[in-house]
Amino acid sequence: MTYFIGVDLGGTNLRAALIDPASGERLAVRKMATPNRAGPAAVIDSISQLIDEVVAAGQVTREAIGGAGVGMPGLVDLDRGVALLLPNIAGNWPEVMLRDVLERRIGLPVRLINDVRAITLAEWRFGAGKGVDTMACYAIGTGIGGGVVVNGRLHLGISGSAGELGHQVVEPNGAPCNCGGRGCLEMYASGPAIAARAIQAIVQRRPTCMGELVDQDLNRITVEVVLQAARMGDEVARTIFEQAGAYLGIAVANTLLTISPRKVVVGGGVAAAGDLLLDPARRTVRERVFLMPADRVEIVPAELGNDAGLIGAALWAAGKALP
Repeated sequence: MTYFIGVDLGGTNLRAALIDPASGERLAVRKMATPNRAGPAAVIDSISQLIDEVVAAGQVTREAIGGAGVGMPGLVDLDRGVALLLPNIAGNWPEVMLRDVLERRIGLPVRLINDVRAITLAEWRFGAGKGVDTMACYAIGTGIGGGVVVNGRLHLGISGSAGELGHQVVEPNGAPCNCGGRGCLEMYASGPAIAARAIQAIVQRRPTCMGELVDQDLNRITVEVVLQAARMGDEVARTIFEQAGAYLGIAVANTLLTISPRKVVVGGGVAAAGDLLLDPARRTVRERVFLMPADRVEIVPAELGNDAGLIGAALWAAGKALP
């Protein structure tokens, strides 16, 4: 039996797990705070430490481990193993030869991948997309990432850039996005976008309980607060999710007409809203898609939760991009 290590590098937390690539089973999982302000060298030190910890906790020899995969929230040059742009990780990351440095540190082969491409791979192999040949994945949280599997293969495109579904334009003259574009889905359906709409509603004195839930401290408004209010029947909060879901539906409609997936899997923290978000997305798809059988496409929640990135990174290290 050969095991692989999956690493999920986030702006807040750094996680690693020892994974059985045949089943997706997590033999050991460890987590620590990402040394976000200390620069690349400190982050690499922490990754190395976590890998040592999961190997020890999993009670396997180094010889039983085939390699490690690292999922990263940003642009990665897959061929050279270089981190190009990590917007949520502080420090001077461009041109950091992360793969080569980490391989020397841990004595194992290392492969890098965008974190949501890793989630996509895991959900397709073991999660909500299991058994289909073509699927799309949206991860909706602080930002919106994505990934696509086409004809039984994780599609990566040029330098792994394929699948940036959160940066589809849903408002042609819309708000400027951090990516440099305008009107991206991320500006209308991400967690911060939903929270901003809630704050606006409170400031405008619309009839909502959201302000009361945070004692009128607008700095405490989060997507979780909006969801709490929506589940209490607050119509303003429900409308905010309705609007976000409609924008998501526009992006999903584009995806359906482009790759004709069997399933669209939606994960991330905002996806905890469930049908409050997905039902308006489904309605929007039905209203907009006519040149492919949209009624045969399932739009479903992700299944693997926070472990999806770990599993997918390990699968990528194992070369499991094919069934």
